Amino acid sequence: MSTDTVRTDVIDRQREQRGWYFYDWACSVYSTSVLTVFLGPYLTAVAKSAADADGFVHPLGIPVRAGSFFAYCVSASVIVSILVMPLVGAAADRTGRKKPLLAACAYVGATATTGLFFLSGDRYLLGGLLLIVANSSVAVSMVVYNSYLPQIAPPEDRDRVSSRGWAFGYAAGSSMLIVNLALFTGHDSFGVSESTAVRICLASAGLWWGAFTLVPLKRLRDRRTTSSAPAVHGWRQLASTVRDMRGKPLTLGFLLAYLIYNDGIQTVISQASVYGSQELGLSQSTLITAVLMVQVLAVAGALGMGRLARTYGAKRTVLGSLVAWTVTLAAGYFLPAGAPVWFFVLAAGIGLVLGGSQALSRSLFSHLVPPGKEAEYFSAYEMSDRGMSWLGPLLFGITYQLTGSYRDAIISLVAFFVIGFALLARVPVRQAILDAGNPVPERI
Repeated sequence: MSTDTVRTDVIDRQREQRGWYFYDWACSVYSTSVLTVFLGPYLTAVAKSAADADGFVHPLGIPVRAGSFFAYCVSASVIVSILVMPLVGAAADRTGRKKPLLAACAYVGATATTGLFFLSGDRYLLGGLLLIVANSSVAVSMVVYNSYLPQIAPPEDRDRVSSRGWAFGYAAGSSMLIVNLALFTGHDSFGVSESTAVRICLASAGLWWGAFTLVPLKRLRDRRTTSSAPAVHGWRQLASTVRDMRGKPLTLGFLLAYLIYNDGIQTVISQASVYGSQELGLSQSTLITAVLMVQVLAVAGALGMGRLARTYGAKRTVLGSLVAWTVTLAAGYFLPAGAPVWFFVLAAGIGLVLGGSQALSRSLFSHLVPPGKEAEYFSAYEMSDRGMSWLGPLLFGITYQLTGSYRDAIISLVAFFVIGFALLARVPVRQAILDAGNPVPERI
């Protein structure tokens, strides 16, 4: 291969990588502004306005404590994703037409998010429905998005590329939160009510998501395959993927560890604002500022942990982050109400480990996926990513439903990090990479 050809391939790969980063930039605003900051407290308030004298709403005739409704909706969205993600993953691998699938998922989710502008009064069912659609859409889109990583980055470069993608996402979240904070705190000067300001912030995330998705759709390339095997239904495809993974028990072991500890991470992300507003009595502007701090520190954390991985290996770095998560979450149980300074300290701790633990987990898993099955395997991986955790929110909601205490609900999540650490520590990553048929990087 000539030098010019190699140079052209490198330039094309870098162009794709830059386009790939921008989907993190596009959709992370949903995860930040909608799922983490505004929708939890706002939908909870809407549900409480529709509640009966005992504080319960009755979706489908089922009595649900209004304070648990948001957590249950996040958990319920996994039902949709389980049916759709494996089907989309298999279609992406077998047809090679990933861009149309990415576009469809992104714009369904962006439309549902924009529709949250109409969430007002006692329309908690509308909010729950739009949340389920948007949350499922972002999860399905990430199956396709993540499956590009092995195709656009060689093994030795994936930690860097994955970490940079997460950094782009957190930078986008920070940028939009600055705008959100200005609108929310100064809503009177803009001539809108506080609730209208929240609804504008929710809808703007959908518009941002849709607009910036155009960049990866322009730069990423479809890679045609020769497979003509028909796609099967979601549950059957998921069962087929799991059966295939049984032949690669080390990959399955890593995935189990990831699904557990990342379930805890995603639950903290989605429920932190509810905990801050309902249990600690913090204002919305305080919560926005805290999450903005998380976003800024997560950029540095993702890049910094990427460098640590080059020295100590990705597995050791992730294990260290899980220890930090456990300590931080345990400390959160003891936070005094009405004391924003300590909430900011907690947010700083979360920010420093958030991006890196997720980015390095993604790059680690990419090494454990057999060639040609990237989207199919990432459909299983994605079941606990980007807000698609289900057991954590379910446990959080049930704990609050039974005890009426968000402190009890938040401390229940420590188990996810302890169990996840124990399972990940048992996985011999180098052997897992060899078993998947992939080259082993010098440092893993």
